Amino acid sequence: MRLRLLKIERSGTGGGLYDGTQIWFGRDADGKAGEALAPLCMIGPNGSGKSQFLQLVAEIFQAAWHAHAPDEERRSANEAVLFDLEYMVWLDGADGSETVRLVRTAKGKKSGPIALFRANGQSIKPEDPTFGQFLPTLIIGYTSGDNETLSLPFLASRSGYASDVAKAARVIETKTVPDNRLMLIDYSTNLEVLFSNLMLGSEFIQTELLRHASLGDLASCRCIVRLAHSAVPKIPKKKRISSRKGIQLTDELETVIDNLQRTATCWHVDEKTETYTFDFLITKATREAFEHFWSDAFSLYRSLHKLALLNDLAIPRPARKRFDKAVKERRFASRLPEPQQEDMVFSFEEVRFWPKDKALDPVDYVSLSDGEHQQALILGIYAMICDTNAMFLLDEPESHFNPKWRVEFVQQLMKMVGDRGNQEFLLTTHAPFVPSDMPRDQVMIFSRDIESGKFAVNDPKIETFGTTFDRILESCFGIRPPNSHIAEKEIEKLLKSNDLTEVEEGFRDLGPSIGKALLADHLRKLKDRA
Repeated sequence: MRLRLLKIERSGTGGGLYDGTQIWFGRDADGKAGEALAPLCMIGPNGSGKSQFLQLVAEIFQAAWHAHAPDEERRSANEAVLFDLEYMVWLDGADGSETVRLVRTAKGKKSGPIALFRANGQSIKPEDPTFGQFLPTLIIGYTSGDNETLSLPFLASRSGYASDVAKAARVIETKTVPDNRLMLIDYSTNLEVLFSNLMLGSEFIQTELLRHASLGDLASCRCIVRLAHSAVPKIPKKKRISSRKGIQLTDELETVIDNLQRTATCWHVDEKTETYTFDFLITKATREAFEHFWSDAFSLYRSLHKLALLNDLAIPRPARKRFDKAVKERRFASRLPEPQQEDMVFSFEEVRFWPKDKALDPVDYVSLSDGEHQQALILGIYAMICDTNAMFLLDEPESHFNPKWRVEFVQQLMKMVGDRGNQEFLLTTHAPFVPSDMPRDQVMIFSRDIESGKFAVNDPKIETFGTTFDRILESCFGIRPPNSHIAEKEIEKLLKSNDLTEVEEGFRDLGPSIGKALLADHLRKLKDRA
């Protein structure tokens, strides 16, 4: 899919920052239809509203999915937002894309119902069975840290799934709990993404995910499932459907545990605590076993992630109630706490990799740097999700990368695309590295006036593709010349000085820059006058 135009009457988030805003998403008239990857880069200083904007986009589609299929997207984190969003979507069996509008207006003092308008003028209500085919199939959110804005609609979605599993497991002849449409990928899901890709991804994907860390292959790992831990709510015996003392599982999750048992090199069950320990020595036979039970990397990830979503049940009830109240009242002072490792329902432990030289001892996962973790996670997400009309919302995905990796980031993403349909990809950044690999119609400059608080989105005044980093810094942040303030002030002082000795000494202390070139000219003039 491709976003085209968003008009916001009332945002219900960010303190009304976006109210009355109209945002054009560029990429020419056809939205670069047919290109598998045509990302939008949102660049701007801290506090300019980039992360909150990604949150707002997620909340709009969450509200639409909640209205259409409340059993899949169980709550809407923002019922106050009023919008008119135009975008392109690719329909099964259709030749090309169709441009539609998703709209919600006020009804009296409250928000009215959501409606969708097709290009032919037909109006479709959320109750219509065809409504969902015009929405993104998945909304994937990524944040490099504890970003409490973008994460919130995803956390609300996650806690709703865990609650539904707990309820469904207590019902005889339970149905499968439908998957969420919103998926949050953060540091806590890193190993689920990496393990799934390394077990069932193509050989190319496996190599690319580990190449930057100079690792050869996954050597071994351990998965633990804790169902009757002290931190997890207990079910009274008379209310249990199964013989379990702790968390009651749906038939679907019981099958996942059975399949992990069948694929494990060895396993153990502690009957007292209902703790399952699965150890995997990674060989060709191990991968073949996984291929028997899971069709691809994403299906394996879904299974593991569903177990991980149950970690929310280990969060104290008061914390969950506080979060639910904060979502309802639009107060986001805190987020759901993460359970301690030993309290988690599902976790990975003792993950080890072979170095490229297998004569050396395996390397533990925790020894990898933040940047190595982050790159494997982001590339892994993009490699395994191939759905047409999937939407990726990535907040500062290259924040922990060194400059060389930042320069190569877009190129690395392009390698992962493969043969897939059109997907939407929005990312934020503070750095000039990503925009330099994108044409100007894919770059949006976010700004916010300090005094008035007025929010604005502008197009770059220069062509960004292939442009040097200092020109992008000047265009997007007003930094000119691209020096630190201390160096800049020193150069300014020397340019005003007529003391030949002082200027000569200062000139020798400076590294190559435009400022040093200007100072060289000033020094020449002083020598001519001497």
